[in-house]
Amino acid sequence: MKKIFTTIKNIFSIEELRVRIINTLGFLVIFRLGSQVVLPGVDAVAILDPNRQGFEGFLGMLDNFLGGAFSNASIFGLGIMPYISASIVIQLLTVAMPYFQKMQKEGDSGRKKINQITRVLTIAICLVQSSVYVSGTIQPEFILIDRTLFTFTSMIILTAGTIFCMWLGEKITDKGIGNGISMLIMIGIISRFPGSIFAEWLHRGELSGALLFIIELVGLFFVVMAVVALTQAVRKIPIQYAKQVVGNKVYGGQRQYLPLKVNSSGVMPIIFAQSLMFLPGMLTQFFPESDFVQSIGSQFNAPTTLAYNLSLGLLIIVFTFFYTAITINPNQIADDLKRNGGFIPGIKPGKPTSEFIDNILTKITLPGSFFLALVAIFPGLAMKLGVEGNFAQFYGGTSLLIMVGVVLDTLQQIESYLLMRHYEGLMKSGKIKGRSQVAVA
Repeated sequence: MKKIFTTIKNIFSIEELRVRIINTLGFLVIFRLGSQVVLPGVDAVAILDPNRQGFEGFLGMLDNFLGGAFSNASIFGLGIMPYISASIVIQLLTVAMPYFQKMQKEGDSGRKKINQITRVLTIAICLVQSSVYVSGTIQPEFILIDRTLFTFTSMIILTAGTIFCMWLGEKITDKGIGNGISMLIMIGIISRFPGSIFAEWLHRGELSGALLFIIELVGLFFVVMAVVALTQAVRKIPIQYAKQVVGNKVYGGQRQYLPLKVNSSGVMPIIFAQSLMFLPGMLTQFFPESDFVQSIGSQFNAPTTLAYNLSLGLLIIVFTFFYTAITINPNQIADDLKRNGGFIPGIKPGKPTSEFIDNILTKITLPGSFFLALVAIFPGLAMKLGVEGNFAQFYGGTSLLIMVGVVLDTLQQIESYLLMRHYEGLMKSGKIKGRSQVAVA
């Protein structure tokens, strides 16, 4: 306990780190306050009624990411999600289109162009999503003004709200600690945790229920530790650089490592798989009179059914290999190593190096995909065991992976500040690894 207080004291004794932490907390408070401001023209009392039924399915997952701003018709109702969608689209285009590949290789100027294109695409996505959001999710009885005027003004306000969230994220990255966009998503998820844990406590109620509640907390702790292990697990490939003699000095010759993460794809396979799992539920709305479609929809709509969990797990395994293949290019890594005078001991440069890296990547991605699928179906298993639905969402899935990844990133930055000022780090081993670590090549 004494070491914890000493570490906290060391953190706040570094002026730059202290200012960054305060800035981050201030920006997050602004984001949460904006999430509670209802759109002009909406009956705030009715839409903020705690007894009102929330969204389910994909909309419920989106509302969970935004900390309730989506269901409350907030000015931050779309949050940072349009920017995330635009970033995913640009990332896929970078793999598929030579034009974007060329820009990516242009260095800082290319990245600035890609960021500008991403921002413009974000505005376009905002305008489309805001019109659908206003017309499809906000019920007419909550609107107090003319519908046409409300739709037009809400589209402008929601788009401006998303742009402001982008600005907050960039400010957190520049003036605060951690990745700003990820921090905004994490604070939205964490804002639901106190209410969920209190609801679970009320759900258990009696003395025997209190014992089950403690067991649930212990189980949650071990699940979080397993996700941390999955997030940090890497396979290190030794890289040797050739010596170069320039004048009287010898350069290179040192050995480094190429870290290949067991879970290189992050949360994207779960997001893609869950998006497809909502399709059967959409079919039930188009064919309400078909008993066959309704029975299929009921099986694939409930996260506690065997059919849902098996299908979700298989989709996650497939998408893990797919997303890993488009984000990590063994040929490019082998070319970069060859260009910089690096090689894997015992492996010839060029194509043999690429095949070796691809083989290692396949071997570590397979168990990683199974573990990721298991993490995704944990909430369904928890609900099957009697855990309340909102609290069960913290037992795995996208929410837990995002929270663990963002916390590790932030701790990694704090660790670097402490070590840079010659303080003892947060961990004795000094091996906090975030998602931001990249390969040596």
